Amino acid sequence: MSTSPFLLPPPMGSLLSRLPAYPGSLLFVTGLNLALAKRLAPDVTQMLVGKKLRLRVTDTQWAFDFEWVNGRFAACTNKGAADLTISASAYDFVLLARRQEDPDTLFFSRRLSMEGDTELGLLVKNTLDAIELPVFNLEQFKPLNVLTRLRARLIPH
Repeated sequence: MSTSPFLLPPPMGSLLSRLPAYPGSLLFVTGLNLALAKRLAPDVTQMLVGKKLRLRVTDTQWAFDFEWVNGRFAACTNKGAADLTISASAYDFVLLARRQEDPDTLFFSRRLSMEGDTELGLLVKNTLDAIELPVFNLEQFKPLNVLTRLRARLIPH
């Protein structure tokens, strides 16, 4: 299901590119740990040990650097080249997270790229393909839905 690519307008991308990367990496790995860490097979996590990974959002010039440490993903500051860099636009990453687009389709249409350790890239891709993840639903982040959940937690019935 190939959708036409959407890119953030350059002025917005330029503005977002000025934000520091490390806090974003912390938020990113928190999400990764919640969604993936406990679902990864031991042979996969063993292959991740000592590897620097980077997720690069091309239309914002954001790069999230992370590694596998002590049974979880951890944000790191990595000034050099990563062992594996996965790049796409913010929109394409959302499509991937929501399982509305196949990574192979994006790769062959040059909207997703992987640079670095090819074996590691295939491991990451095949692992994500094999894990049955719930579809990432943006509806849960609408302010009314967030406030409703907060209210339910704070005011027991």
